[in-house]
Amino acid sequence: MSFSLRPAGPQDIDFLTDMLVEASDWQGVKSGGLPQQDRRVTVLADPKVAGYIDGWLRDGDAGVVAVDSEHRPIGASWTRLFTKDAPAFGFVSPEVPELAIGIVKSWRGKGIGRRLLREVVTMTGLAGYDRLSLSVDVDNPAKQLYASEGFEVIETRPTAVTMLKTL
Repeated sequence: MSFSLRPAGPQDIDFLTDMLVEASDWQGVKSGGLPQQDRRVTVLADPKVAGYIDGWLRDGDAGVVAVDSEHRPIGASWTRLFTKDAPAFGFVSPEVPELAIGIVKSWRGKGIGRRLLREVVTMTGLAGYDRLSLSVDVDNPAKQLYASEGFEVIETRPTAVTMLKTL
């Protein structure tokens, strides 16, 4: 099961939206087994969630897409800056990009998330940022991945944590 990474571009908005749905509803509980289009509507009804992709590829946005050997997208990771007036779930400050990452369910647990994460961390540092934040559900197994890659919990909420990595 080989895969490669490529930069995310404006043409990836639909796939990034699907990966945002996967990330925010990783257990499939919020959408109750709905078809993908209906899952999108349900998940994106929350403006904080929709903020991760609205107007994708504005200044400060960056990301990568994992593709399989036939160049089909299987995962994505991207960063976005938010403001105090319109923060996202892992907001730290307007100068700290926030990470979003999602993997097609059948491809989870195969090292794709770690590769995507490392690539975005590198990109973020090369872009001149010194920190990167994220939000993850407390029971999401990805929390251990983030911790193993140097992210530390800086805020705990009832169902999620905000994590921060110094680059």
